[in-house]
Amino acid sequence: MHDLRHAPAFPNVSARWLISALGIVLLAIVAFAWLILCWLYWQGSWQFIYHPTSAITRTPASVNIPYEPVRFAATEAGAPQLFGWWIPATDSAHTVLYLHGADGNLSDTLDTVALLHSQNLSILAFDYRGYGQSTPVHPSEKRLLEDAQSALDWLTGTRHVAPGSIVVYGSQLGANIALQLAANHGALAGVVLDEPLPDPLRPLFSDPRSRLVPAHLLVRDRYDLTKPAQSLKIPSLWLIALSTAPTAYHAITAPKTEVTLPSPIHANPALPTELKRWLDDLPQ
Repeated sequence: MHDLRHAPAFPNVSARWLISALGIVLLAIVAFAWLILCWLYWQGSWQFIYHPTSAITRTPASVNIPYEPVRFAATEAGAPQLFGWWIPATDSAHTVLYLHGADGNLSDTLDTVALLHSQNLSILAFDYRGYGQSTPVHPSEKRLLEDAQSALDWLTGTRHVAPGSIVVYGSQLGANIALQLAANHGALAGVVLDEPLPDPLRPLFSDPRSRLVPAHLLVRDRYDLTKPAQSLKIPSLWLIALSTAPTAYHAITAPKTEVTLPSPIHANPALPTELKRWLDDLPQ
């Protein structure tokens, strides 16, 4: 019988095998850490694009405009997900569905909303999910477009506004969403694109941290302007602060108007005149 008391602890394991095993373990640790990094990036990348705030600090009442707070887009349990302002106008020819940008909330839209109301336009302005008093979730392109569709459905279904009298007005990132929504609805009156963003994901993909992970695979938002522009069938007004319109403008075959105004466009004194001229030219 062999005397096991004096046998080596690992009689059949070579030093090369131990080194290889250690290398595999270290690679597994690095791979796991990288996967965790990818997961954290996927979870937090939205913050490069969206900057919502929750506190509503101003309302139309702050500038003496009558309005009705509204909640809509209820879940299956009956809980409304979206909060907005319904601002009616007397004998208005058009109703505006206003889509704000990626920063702040409804409070920051008041100057533009007041300008639109001064043109005798009825307005529905609302906060996407993740903004203001709407349901607190992380914003995304898919959710913003769903919310814009819910707002349009509320106008046509609850307020019984005819699609042919609805103008979608989007500001900055909201303009990108407005173009997608308008491309999906050829019966609308028109769409106003206030400083649409040709490359809204640049701050995300140019960040050094994006080079550590497959950022383009982890982030699904794109906000492409060209594809919806190619399928747009209704008149569009492009309010541009740059010297030239985005490439997508030239892809449009439907009636289109480009107006260049110094930024900030909503405060430019020429905006009401340009907006009225375009609205007056819309088919009735």
